[in-house]
Amino acid sequence: MPFESKKVFASLPQVERGVSKIIGGDPKGNNFLYTNGKCVVIRNIDNPAIADIYTEHAHQVVVAKYAPSGFYIASGDVSGKLRIWDTTQKEHLLKYEYQPFAGKIKDIAWTEDSKRLAAVGEGREKFGAVFLWDTGSSVGEISGHNKVINSVDIKQTRPYRIVTGSDDNCGAFFEGPPFKFKFTISDHSRFVNCVRFSPDGNRFATSSADGQIFVYDGKTGEKVCALGGNKAHDGGIYAISWSPDSTHLLSASGDKTAKIWDVGANSVVSTFNMGSNVLDQQLGCLWQKDHLLSLSLSGYINYLDKNNPNKPLRVIKGHSKSIQCLTVHKNGGKSYIYSGSHDGHINYWDSETGENDDFSGKGHTNQVSRMAVDELDQLVSCSMDDTVRYTSLTKRDYSGQDVVKMDVQPKCLAVGPGGYTVVICIGQIILMKNKKKCFAIEDPGYEPEVVAIHPGGGTTAVGGLDGNVHLYSIQGTSLKIDEKTLQAKGPVTDLAYSHDGAFLAVCDANKVVTVFSVADGYAEHNIFYGHHAKIVCLAWSPDNEHFASGGMDMMVYVWTLNDPETRVKIPDAHRLHHVSSLAWLDEHTLVTTSHDASVKEWSISYK
Repeated sequence: MPFESKKVFASLPQVERGVSKIIGGDPKGNNFLYTNGKCVVIRNIDNPAIADIYTEHAHQVVVAKYAPSGFYIASGDVSGKLRIWDTTQKEHLLKYEYQPFAGKIKDIAWTEDSKRLAAVGEGREKFGAVFLWDTGSSVGEISGHNKVINSVDIKQTRPYRIVTGSDDNCGAFFEGPPFKFKFTISDHSRFVNCVRFSPDGNRFATSSADGQIFVYDGKTGEKVCALGGNKAHDGGIYAISWSPDSTHLLSASGDKTAKIWDVGANSVVSTFNMGSNVLDQQLGCLWQKDHLLSLSLSGYINYLDKNNPNKPLRVIKGHSKSIQCLTVHKNGGKSYIYSGSHDGHINYWDSETGENDDFSGKGHTNQVSRMAVDELDQLVSCSMDDTVRYTSLTKRDYSGQDVVKMDVQPKCLAVGPGGYTVVICIGQIILMKNKKKCFAIEDPGYEPEVVAIHPGGGTTAVGGLDGNVHLYSIQGTSLKIDEKTLQAKGPVTDLAYSHDGAFLAVCDANKVVTVFSVADGYAEHNIFYGHHAKIVCLAWSPDNEHFASGGMDMMVYVWTLNDPETRVKIPDAHRLHHVSSLAWLDEHTLVTTSHDASVKEWSISYK
């Protein structure tokens, strides 16, 4: 194989304020599950840098749950499709697909023999269904609610019981199979967000937006107690999770805390204060083996420490929104990947271990459009918040003084030797030297899109919507236009000089990459066809003989400069999402990122 997937740095869960998020646990205790966009992300609980991403849903996925056997996962999306797929193989083959009702599936539960499933959510007439996993035939009905059902659980010991929680402020209790509605539980005064049976089946708990948790008898449904008296939390409670031995309960709340309860004694064992920011609201939790996980509104996953409730053992960071651009840089002998996303968040990753973090301080407030690293080891980034920022990669701290405000929104930038940066804004080209604007071309006569600076300095190439590449020479503090323009095959979407400065590669909206030879007065050197849709990004390998391009056709091609026929094709690099940016860590390692908010490393070999 000329290419293979080397590492996957997964996205964070997709969260929204005021909506609980389900983290699925693995019966074998190794992994945990969550969803982001159309992806289901499976991560190793001991080493979360090990991840696998399932992307076969055509719509946004809401929930995914392991079967108790551990061999299958059921996942449900906003269109009401429920897919049951294999967990043991890399391919994740689809076993069955059902449509229990028309509308968003919000929660799924399995019986302990992995033979029956209940799914609930926002249907048109019905809000839930319970059926056999292999035929889809009904084994009862989920009735008794008149609004969307948020949560469902099935008792994991016989006799089976089902409990549901809904936006009509009630829970409902079912006996079966076949499952029949027994009675309504109307103790809560607000939406019921989460209902869960204890693993031994003796109890179940319900939590609600009214800040209360009630515990009931698992077999009869009789109320046992209210945890913490009349208030368990000061805010709505979005999720609860039982300890494996059924004696304790973990709860996650909008009051920015998580708590462990001793259910028998009805007392709080520990309270985890997660912070004071609104992004520290807790929307989900999972208790698996010795791991206690909680999920913040920021998308960060916190590993709670029972011995030190004020500081999590570790926090998994990353991106929960689509990534627009990335760049790589060696720092202290290690290669780091820097990725910038649609919400203005910039993350750096250790390319070997996947350890990652964000910069401290206040950064961009809107989509990061392009990043590059200059000679002084500063990350230069431009964003839709109309600023260009210079951030030191040694300090990794956003500082207030290194922000340059633009008059119009910047789209792209390039850095060159001598402290130069060229920024493309809407309808303008700006030259900056040493973090200060020194020259502007207000109306270049075409709409500039992308820019590259020759590694030797002196020349900058600007690609336009007019389908041409316009060359400018940098002279002191001004840009002077060259008479020569190079013709691409369509509106230019990206361009890049090879690292030795010998070639300029240009990709365009008409699916073609054109390479020009710099030494021969920018004569056309080769043309590369292969993409089926607009090409959006390209990057040269450090060997200067190969370059990669990524397009809206979700393909990544690695091309050989002198032979357009010899190419490595990576189909479905980020399935169902086009690749938004590429970079090379070394001659054989390509990094790709995309709108699925994940970063992937590929090993590329040439025959």
